[in-house]
Amino acid sequence: MAFWDDKTLEEMSPTEWEALCDGCGRCCLMKLEDEDTGEIYRSDVRCRLLDGKSCRCSDYPNRHDKVKDCIKLTPENVRTIDWIPKSCAYRRLAEGRGLAWWHPLVSGDPQTVIDAGISATGRTVAETEVKPGTWEDHIAEWPEWEPPERG
Repeated sequence: MAFWDDKTLEEMSPTEWEALCDGCGRCCLMKLEDEDTGEIYRSDVRCRLLDGKSCRCSDYPNRHDKVKDCIKLTPENVRTIDWIPKSCAYRRLAEGRGLAWWHPLVSGDPQTVIDAGISATGRTVAETEVKPGTWEDHIAEWPEWEPPERG
């Protein structure tokens, strides 16, 4: 049995926890909050540390020091952070849905994240390229989209 089917998020080793990340980059996209309503909107603007082609953090070990808003995902907070994409492996496991067919641990190929339309690869704008006053122009729905399950 695969470790993600056999263990709770809390029981996973640090290596197993890190292996759950599919590398989609969606959690590293900027979120906008409506100051009046508190509603969160997802955008196509990536964190300054996220490489837009590889969807990998350019300084993962030091990301929390370099980006003050970077949130370390934990078994506790993946259950409470509303903006975590529905497609996220951490959220899926926390909700008892298992890993999706396109996840590299299931498919054996990291390319399936891109093929399934989950990856942010090539779909983002760098944070440094967004002009003041234009952030609303970057609100996007695709970061919340999830492909259908395969039967």
